Formats: sequence, structure tokens, C-alpha cells
Amino acid sequence: MKQFMAMLEKNENEHRPPTKLLDLAGQLCQELQSSSPSLEKLVEAMMGCKNKRYFLTNIHVIRACVSVHIHKGQYDAACRLLENCKAEEKQELVQLWQEIHYRKLMEKNQTDFLTSLQKFRCRRRNPPPISLCPDGLKNRNYSEEVRQHLYRFAAEVTANPDKKQRERLAQDTNLQPTQVYNWFANYRRRRKS
Repeated sequence: MKQFMAMLEKNENEHRPPTKLLDLAGQLCQELQSSSPSLEKLVEAMMGCKNKRYFLTNIHVIRACVSVHIHKGQYDAACRLLENCKAEEKQELVQLWQEIHYRKLMEKNQTDFLTSLQKFRCRRRNPPPISLCPDGLKNRNYSEEVRQHLYRFAAEVTANPDKKQRERLAQDTNLQPTQVYNWFANYRRRRKS
């Protein structure tokens, strides 16, 4: 830690910090506990220097910064940090984004955990920004054409197809037979309620 602080101070006026310094920052962030005062001091030093954008290319540094912000209850600051970071690990950044909003919701509801439904609703209300998901979130819904085909079959033939019918439907819609099976099970469940 002392070595890092000395290197950081020495390279304060450099246009780009040396790679060794950036690697050491990532290594320290990985090793320190998320709520330790040492980590807070490290994050404060990195975020206080004028070359902080270079540190925000390392996923370990980003994770540490987000952890410190969450620990302090600074959820908006953690979100802004994620929106502006330049790390390549987009999927992990999206998970961090979701974790921030889960923690925010748990604090609001004064609870220690969230149900799957609460997490789902939280993700729907707080989608990650385009900077984290340039292609958007993966849509798990079937296309309109596939849904219409399945609805038509359920209405005209049966809402409880046998194995052969499910396999034929799977071929027609480019789905797996288990997906067709689950779609019809959910369809029947929705109709009951």
C-alpha cells in the first residue's frame, strides 16, 4: 500500500500513469476487504488524482470503488462511476449495476434479502445504461411470430399438446421441445389466474 501511494504521488503529473502502477492498483483492490478502511483510503487516493480515468479501466478497481460507495450508501455516485468507466468486462459491470439497485431497494425496504420477484422488478425498473449495454439487454421473450403461432395452436388444437405435437411445434418455431413444453405450461397457468 505504501509503495502504491508513493508511486501514485511520484506519477501525479504524468499524462498516463505507468502500467505497473495501474496493475498494482488492481492487485491491491483485489486483496483488500470491501469494507476495510485501507480500501477506502486507496479508492479515495485513486479517485482524487487527475488520472483517475485510467484506473477506471481495471475491473478490480471499479469493483472496489463501487463497493466503497455502496458501503457509504452513495448509490448514485456508484451508478455514475459505472456509467463513465471504460472497462471491457461489460457483463460484470451490468451485474454491479444490478447489485447497486438491489442494495438500494433492500435499504429502502429495510430487509436483508430480496425475493426473485423483487430482483426481477428491480432490474426492470433500473435497466443498465447504454454505456454498459450498447446492444441492449438480452430479450428473453419469443418473437411476435413465434408467440402467435403458439397461441393459434393453443386456441385451435389444444392447450395441452402431447410429445409429438410439442416436437413438431419446436421444429416449426426453432425452439427446443422443453421451451415449447414450458410455454404451454405457463399459458395454462396464466389462463387459470
